[in-house]
Amino acid sequence: MSALLLLSIVFVYFLVLLGVAWYTSRNANNDSFFIGNRNSNWMLVAFGMIGTSLSGVTFVSVPGGVAKESFAYFQITLGYLIGYIVIAYVLLPLYYRLNLTSIYNYLSSRLGFKSYKTGAGFFILSRTLGATARLYLVVNILQDAILSSFNIPFWATTLILLLMILVYTYEGGVKTIVYTDMLQTTCMLAGLVLCVYFILSQLNIGVGEAVAQLGNTINPEGAPYSKVFFGEPGSKLFL
Repeated sequence: MSALLLLSIVFVYFLVLLGVAWYTSRNANNDSFFIGNRNSNWMLVAFGMIGTSLSGVTFVSVPGGVAKESFAYFQITLGYLIGYIVIAYVLLPLYYRLNLTSIYNYLSSRLGFKSYKTGAGFFILSRTLGATARLYLVVNILQDAILSSFNIPFWATTLILLLMILVYTYEGGVKTIVYTDMLQTTCMLAGLVLCVYFILSQLNIGVGEAVAQLGNTINPEGAPYSKVFFGEPGSKLFL
């Protein structure tokens, strides 16, 4: 696939994001920006949360992790599921009952202003570091796969991407993010399905045969690639 075609796909994707941002930001106010008017469709939010749990790091690093550690990463996914259940049945009812915007308002009312600032500060720090690492990886991929062919420097790629992200999120806040997350989740999952399809096609095997080979092939740690739980004391993956 040519660099020009890939660039066109990225450009069209961002145009769609901007279109969604413009449409959802009409008649938006502060409630729309910060809490989505407390009227977001729960199915869209739930589907979009799949995308927020994924990133470019997931697609690039997890396959390499599977090659070394089998499906141990799947335990994290199971943890997400448990966490989402706790959020749905414990935190969200609390937020609505106390009319809160975030957990940090709750920290302020229960533990004081310093706890509120400390918790919010650690959240901002962790999200900044995590988002920076993920953005760096995505920019590197775009630079190497597409933009280096057009002699666009790395700093310009980073600046353009940041501006485009800022534009589509600034338009409508949370109300916009609900729909853009849904779109991003759809694109990522569709990309995953296409990758699996083309890889299996190149290997000339079906899904059933691929799953069987996962169970029959041993990784460098001596475990089948299909293994998820590693609880043996003394094992390298357990430690």
